[in-house]
Amino acid sequence: MFKQRRVRTRFMAQKDDMLVAARRESRDVAPLMTENHAASADTLVPTPTRCAQPRRFSDFATVGEALDYAAAGTRGLNFHDPRGRLVRPYPYSELRADALAAAYRLIAAGVKPQDRIALIAETGPEFAALFFGTIYAGAWPVPLPLPTSFGGRDSYVGQLVVQLTSCDPKMLFFPPEIAAMAAEAAEQRGVEPIDWTSFAERAAPVAELPRQKSDETCYLQYSSGSTRFPHGVAVTHGALLNNLSAHSHGMKLQDSDRCVSWLPWYHDMGLVGCLLSPVANQVSVDYLKTEDFARRPLAWLDLISRNEGTTLSYSPTFGYDICARRISSQSHVADRFDLSRWRVAGNGADMIRPDVMQAFVDAFADAGFKASAFLPSYGLAEATLAVSIMPPGEGIVVELVEETELSGAANDSGRPTRYRAIVNCGKAVKDMTIEVRDEAGNPLPDQTVGKVWCSGPSLMTGYYRDPEATAACMKDGWLDTGDMGYMSNGYIYIVGRAKDMIIINGKNHWPQDIEWAVEQLPGFKSGDIAAFAITTPGGEETPAVLVQCRTSDDAERAALRETIRERVRAITGMNCLVELIPPRSLPRTSSGKLSRSKARAQYLAGEIQPFAIAA
Repeated sequence: MFKQRRVRTRFMAQKDDMLVAARRESRDVAPLMTENHAASADTLVPTPTRCAQPRRFSDFATVGEALDYAAAGTRGLNFHDPRGRLVRPYPYSELRADALAAAYRLIAAGVKPQDRIALIAETGPEFAALFFGTIYAGAWPVPLPLPTSFGGRDSYVGQLVVQLTSCDPKMLFFPPEIAAMAAEAAEQRGVEPIDWTSFAERAAPVAELPRQKSDETCYLQYSSGSTRFPHGVAVTHGALLNNLSAHSHGMKLQDSDRCVSWLPWYHDMGLVGCLLSPVANQVSVDYLKTEDFARRPLAWLDLISRNEGTTLSYSPTFGYDICARRISSQSHVADRFDLSRWRVAGNGADMIRPDVMQAFVDAFADAGFKASAFLPSYGLAEATLAVSIMPPGEGIVVELVEETELSGAANDSGRPTRYRAIVNCGKAVKDMTIEVRDEAGNPLPDQTVGKVWCSGPSLMTGYYRDPEATAACMKDGWLDTGDMGYMSNGYIYIVGRAKDMIIINGKNHWPQDIEWAVEQLPGFKSGDIAAFAITTPGGEETPAVLVQCRTSDDAERAALRETIRERVRAITGMNCLVELIPPRSLPRTSSGKLSRSKARAQYLAGEIQPFAIAA
């Protein structure tokens, strides 16, 4: 059990709500448009936020039925350019028409029910139409990632090859811009490569569509880290729609809600949370492409500010982090942004950093952002998406817990007691049950760290064609999430990934604690450091810390190594190996998260080359 020296705290906004309201009344908050924006608005009209159609909250038997219903209303998807200008409103009625045409083309091309159709998940109408068209045709869409700035051409082609090998699709669809890479990967696996622009020009003879059932597979989802040993998560129509219903219930969806998203559609939070959920719950969405957000992060907040109805938007911690950093050198935040209507600022997909979230509050309070808008959540592709959601309005709640309680060891080192901030990730979503268990599978009492298990109707049926991996994480209707955490008064607190834990001399250490210690040094930020255990030539286990270094001076590097080594020793009491590496060396998952396991593998294989130590 946790000791009583525990602090539970909540973020506080920096501005009084009455002042925010007064500021809003003092100026017109809706347009905020340049002349180009105004010109665009004259010719293109976004789909409306409100609609007379009665709202249904994902109470459909299949995804096709959900789109059929949404298409009877006026809401839809809206795609924007890098500066946030509307370039394509896409009502659900138009999406349905294009999806049906895509289904007819697929059937004409010989696609049968349960065939896998691989789709490069670029944010745009082409992917959306093919995704739903594949479902109408009875086949299974398999979203695959776009190239990222990490790894280069060969790495991307290799990633596609292993995922194509896993799902064994009949076709691979791709945008024309990456035709050479996609065709190379498809050729290696004997898959038909198709440029989706040319496919849309084919005839679409009307055909009978197969009838689908709730318990049939809807799509395959690859988790963000599944590159070397991919696991295709098989999700049924019923599991998906149950989880989407939990979204609307957990966020208390309102008729006035509108969403903005830059999240990639090949990741579960982007695909399920920001494409499929809006369709099944009839919400209009405004999109920026992920690569456009990466180049101009503040365009995300500009889009939220311009669209008067925007109340919902989600991001991993690093999205809030980069915006807070970009705005730190600017002034007049209130003149550029209006974030006062942002009702649900969701946070998930990686460990939630309370210091980053507080920095975002501090940076954008003058723009009307309220700390209570933060909505932490926890989920994974194996549960379709959401496992827990914080009740709206409760914001970020943090417990400061002794590190020894997190590692399961007594503090017998004589060092001062240290605490780590653990973020409350909310309560189990509708129809989901969460338990924290020990290694033997026994449920643990509140405030005791163990493995997080969950059970509910939105769990995957299993990993596609991988019964051994499925059996390793699923038992008697329960899923071993692979995460460590604890329950407290019905709320789940996530501590970290079990496989990332560093065990030295029988003691457990969390890599996040080591990485956080280094990040506090000047010149570093989240994502610059990766910590993991290695075996020395003498057979001893020791922590290795890879640090992306931006200085080229040998003396500065030597001093930095020693500073980092002392910092880690002060925090953990351990000596560690410090390796300085070039910027952008640390591998990421397809969703942009640090991959410690891949960093370790690449380091041990010599693929990450540290800077030499000067003689």
